[in-house]
Amino acid sequence: MTTPLPNCPSCNSEYTYEDGPLLICPMCAHEWTSESAEEEALAALVKDSNGNVLNDGDAVTVIKDLKIKGSSNVIKQGTKVKGIRLVDPEDGHDIDCKIPGIGQMNLKSEFVKKID
Repeated sequence: MTTPLPNCPSCNSEYTYEDGPLLICPMCAHEWTSESAEEEALAALVKDSNGNVLNDGDAVTVIKDLKIKGSSNVIKQGTKVKGIRLVDPEDGHDIDCKIPGIGQMNLKSEFVKKID
């Protein structure tokens, strides 16, 4: 019994096939290896400054003072943020959250630490 082949990471087509070490999608002509698919999945994980994997709903602490662009306000080191939401990175900002006293904000995961 053979293991099922993964869907195409480009177009999500289920009609992939093997050609030697490559996996090929006949729908969009995307080619990849099973190792590269695993590496892409690991790279898609959002990690904090210590390398801990972040998930939606986690609580984090800001690890350094962050200036707010277009404002004179600063997010102070040690500010606790609850209920984060992971989003597709936009200018490196991959966390959407509501910061107490400031409001809705996007943060970079490299400037936060997960609270256990």
